[in-house]
Amino acid sequence: MDFELNEQQRAFQQAARDFARDEMAPHAAAWDAGGIFPRDTLRHAGELGFCGLYADEAAGGLGLPRLDATLVFEELAAACPSTTAFLSIHNMATWMVTAFARPEVAAQWGPSLCAGNKLASYCLTEPGAGSDAASLRTTARRDGDAYVLDGGKAFISGAGATDVLVVMARTGGAGADGISAFLVEADAAGIEYGRKEDKMGWNSQPTRAIAFDGVRVPAAQLLGEEGQGFRIAMQGLDGGRINIATCSVGAAQGALTAAQRYMHERRQFGRALADMQALQFKLADMATELVAARQMVRLAASKLDAKSPDAQVYCAMAKRLATDIGFGVCNEALQIHGGYGYIREYPLERYLRDARVHQILEGTNEIMRVIVARRMLQDHAPEAIR
Repeated sequence: MDFELNEQQRAFQQAARDFARDEMAPHAAAWDAGGIFPRDTLRHAGELGFCGLYADEAAGGLGLPRLDATLVFEELAAACPSTTAFLSIHNMATWMVTAFARPEVAAQWGPSLCAGNKLASYCLTEPGAGSDAASLRTTARRDGDAYVLDGGKAFISGAGATDVLVVMARTGGAGADGISAFLVEADAAGIEYGRKEDKMGWNSQPTRAIAFDGVRVPAAQLLGEEGQGFRIAMQGLDGGRINIATCSVGAAQGALTAAQRYMHERRQFGRALADMQALQFKLADMATELVAARQMVRLAASKLDAKSPDAQVYCAMAKRLATDIGFGVCNEALQIHGGYGYIREYPLERYLRDARVHQILEGTNEIMRVIVARRMLQDHAPEAIR
């Protein structure tokens, strides 16, 4: 059991830290305030390999372990959690394309997705199918050499600004086994995008509903085989949960660093905040909890890399723990800043707003508890989690 990073991991970590400092941190507040989707910055991230971190090398990705990818996402999220969260979703969708598409389709789309020249959205959630993803109603009917897609998706990150949609749709009967996955070109005839949602946070990435009305998708763009879509989605979500947990750790680290700095700068009652024991204790608890969350995320990533049979439950635990702790640390850091934390001159309120949704998406934290509890209560696995 080695908790130290190797030389290559430190190099990726430093490259991400430099990129975050130079190309994200100076603009993050403006992106948030203006609702700006920074495509040029995402393209620059792609030049460093950050748009295809764990995608297949044969398709243009870096082929990194999930553990190494967490190092990159954490550093980027410390500057802008919203943009990093979109980047993590793009990575998940890109991995699905490069891992499950037909070779000719992966060769067509993989390199441009990994380079950041094309961007992807992941389309699973529907108005009536959020936590209960297996009940989705969007359909894909085979018609000759194509599938005809009808239905709608909701809360899709990047929708209307991306080039590729990875869509889960029903090709068979009820339940998970009737779901298939497709690569759909975002400008295909019959696709309509809803209005851009006004959100509490995540303002540097657009969120829209998508309607599919008789959209013809070439049969070759089926990912995997018919009926494998839900399994593909769940495999993607295990990694996605690690990704979003890492974004929470990064946001919390950014907030904690700001609080450390502020405690040295701010004086009250004739002394620096850093000299007040109550605030020292608060800072110590924040740091301790953040380290625990970070290590939990890295443990889950290691389980996923090792294809451990209990990887899913560890990903669920890591997502629940890190997103709850991440939001809590951001909230405490804002409290340390007092009134200044509540105004946009400081990044604390942005970290807080961006981190809040992490407790909802990629499976709500209540669903994460369901996954863990079910595993613990299996008759044949009384010691499944140790």
